[in-house]
Amino acid sequence: MDKLLEQFAQHLHVERNLSIHTRKAYLADLQAFQVFARESLSDNSAAPLVRQVDQLLLRRYLAQLHRSHSKTSIGRKLAALRTFFRYLVREGVLEVNPGELVGTPRQEKYLPRTLTIDEIFALLDQPAAAEPLSMRDRAIYELLYSSGLRIGELVALNIGGLDFEQGLVRVLGKGNKERLVPVGAKALTALRSYLESRGKTGPDQPLFLNHRGGRLSARSVQRHLKTRLYKARILKDATPHALRHTFATHLLDSGADLRAIQELLGHSSLSTTQKYTRVSMQHLADVYDKAHPRSRKK
Repeated sequence: MDKLLEQFAQHLHVERNLSIHTRKAYLADLQAFQVFARESLSDNSAAPLVRQVDQLLLRRYLAQLHRSHSKTSIGRKLAALRTFFRYLVREGVLEVNPGELVGTPRQEKYLPRTLTIDEIFALLDQPAAAEPLSMRDRAIYELLYSSGLRIGELVALNIGGLDFEQGLVRVLGKGNKERLVPVGAKALTALRSYLESRGKTGPDQPLFLNHRGGRLSARSVQRHLKTRLYKARILKDATPHALRHTFATHLLDSGADLRAIQELLGHSSLSTTQKYTRVSMQHLADVYDKAHPRSRKK
């Protein structure tokens, strides 16, 4: 099975053109299943491991996952298995895909965590010291909220991806899909100040650097955001991805079209974007409960 996994990884890279993060996630899920299958199946069988996998084994594996994983995580792992077995059917290794008739767990519906407009202003309007790292952090969070970028997209940016004249940033999203996203005036100002503080720069240099001069990591952005939230007295455990959710929710609350928000976020499916309508409806319900005379609770 190890050889088949190597071939599948090449298929994901060359034919599917998936990002390195997606490929790593697929392979990690498949390797975890491989360990389970080896422990569960008989060593006496002469058939290769993949030919011994059936629906019953997959259901036993999913049942075990339910003890320690969310339904979303289980659904992703099952998707990886189905894709792998579909590839094996295409290559003639298997005759049928054992994962096709295994039901996907019903996904939990959750409301994305967001910040209010007052909280965003408190976060972004903190005074920045006149030194590069402080100016960098200001530029990072202005850009995340201004353009709704994923954290992986942000840390992968090079200086050449910014167009100050047009107010745009060129982003390489999931599946290596490229998109252009507007950048607001406040974010452009913060970015320009940060880059000027760095001195001479080139278009191929990383947009955001760590204190050693290398490309900033997503983990560092998360850590610095927690510090900034604490200083702003915002008692929410918000992540950089929460700024992306906040960007989308505030646009929707202000009347932006859902299709336009889908394009800005780089979602391939409108159903992914529609979760923000639930956030807005919750906001409307809260306003109604507070304002309507016949809705106020005693």
